[in-house]
Amino acid sequence: MQLHPTRATFHIALAGAAMVAVGLAARVGPVVAWGGAVVLAVAIGRAAALATVTRLRSSGFEMVWNATRRVVRLARGGDIVLEAELRNRGVDDARGVGLRAVASSMLEVSVHPPMLDLPAGARVRVDVRVHAKRVGRWGVHGMALEVRGTPAGGEGLYEVPLMFANPFGVEVLPRALHALISTPRGGRSRRAAEAGRPAALPGDGDEFRELREHVPGDPFRKIAWKASAKRGQLVVREMERDERDVVWLVMDASVELWSGALGKAPLDDGVDEVASLAARHLARGDHVGLVVTASRLRTWITPASGAAHAVRIAAALASAASMVDSDRCELDEWEIAQRVAEHARPLDTRGLADIPKGNLDQLAARSEQLRARAPFAPRLPYAKAAREQRLRHYLASFGIEVPPRLDGEREKADLAIATVLDKLSTEKQRPSIVHVWAPAPLKKENAARSVRKLKAKRAIVRWTIPRFDGSLGPATADLDAPPEQGDAASLQPANVALAVEDAVRVRARASRVRAERALRQMGVRPQNIERRGKTEPALGPREGGE
Repeated sequence: MQLHPTRATFHIALAGAAMVAVGLAARVGPVVAWGGAVVLAVAIGRAAALATVTRLRSSGFEMVWNATRRVVRLARGGDIVLEAELRNRGVDDARGVGLRAVASSMLEVSVHPPMLDLPAGARVRVDVRVHAKRVGRWGVHGMALEVRGTPAGGEGLYEVPLMFANPFGVEVLPRALHALISTPRGGRSRRAAEAGRPAALPGDGDEFRELREHVPGDPFRKIAWKASAKRGQLVVREMERDERDVVWLVMDASVELWSGALGKAPLDDGVDEVASLAARHLARGDHVGLVVTASRLRTWITPASGAAHAVRIAAALASAASMVDSDRCELDEWEIAQRVAEHARPLDTRGLADIPKGNLDQLAARSEQLRARAPFAPRLPYAKAAREQRLRHYLASFGIEVPPRLDGEREKADLAIATVLDKLSTEKQRPSIVHVWAPAPLKKENAARSVRKLKAKRAIVRWTIPRFDGSLGPATADLDAPPEQGDAASLQPANVALAVEDAVRVRARASRVRAERALRQMGVRPQNIERRGKTEPALGPREGGE
């Protein structure tokens, strides 16, 4: 346990040492004795503080969450207040200063109040305010503070940093799907929402309607041979035509699309855009499927409808922000192991003291045991070795973010999207609308071939290009205008930064124009995310009839 002197203690000790030095130089015994007494008092105070804090920890100084569940759902950009308690089960009074939450950088977390008194046997409530900056599964790992023993009601000469490891999970969902999931549904409200149920009309579909007598023009594939043999005349199967749209949402979650300020990166907007499309179609009763891809296929959810399906889509979009897979992460196995050891040490009862340094096999085995305290139960991450997979699984389970790889996935992502579109054209449940959220392919031959197959199946293909200038501010005014106040030299760096932003914005728009031209040549209808909700009309009776 390490003790750190407070600022007042440091000043007193420095003054005592100075008095001793002055007394020795002047050969004045009383001054030396006074300065030595001050230094001795500070040393005695250190021993007393150490004994006090040791008793506090051994008697049960702890932090608990006032919540029945260890995971809370929150919309991106939303706020929530979590209640926690600091409990002093000892017989000594204490004071906590510098309260702060240890949490993922994807969350903005603050603790109120930042300082509190903890009388003996008392419980003090603190509020942990969380602001969600990015979609994903992130962890609040615990709380840190400095504890001071306060004998006789004093301020305390020394403080001890303490860390309370008590994981709590925050699942940040896209705004539209969070609103859809949070809406109470049941009884008559649920039945009223099923406005898009299959109509009782004859046509090509998967649902059986009736057997009827064969008439000229009926295809032979519809003849029910067994029923015809029993009845002695030809009868055919009549199927119901499904009026619901079968909508596929295809999203590119390559690591380079996460570049930018938190909450303003291209993929931050993309996740919200895809979630809005899913919520709108699910509210109409359409069947919605989701594909998340990058350099390889990451998620494939077959089309369905209903509130439970909305939860599955929201969970898949939340996992899109994860960089824990080895082919998306910049850290190697040793660096991953260091992060696991740093996080697991406060959770382990032995503090990992029994695991030899560098023994990754024992560390991976211990991390599997500690994962029982994790708030999340994610899928197994991708890794080449089973040991590395267990270590990465630990980070994902506790909501610990890792840095993305530096080189992107653009070329592999283009091939993966073309493969996905080609597979959609062979689906038994014929897609009526396919929304693609991805940059325009660098080599459009493969994607164009897949798009032609989908259009041959009478599917509408729409493509939304990410905004790469979304993290920039609004366009600047005339930079050549003279400054109204202040020195022009002091404004020069700001003007240079604004000029660079304008240049980036112009380049991004030019690239977007070229991409839209390439998509039109492929026969794809490009969408403009900037105009979503402004100029695009609301969903009409059926998009499938376009």
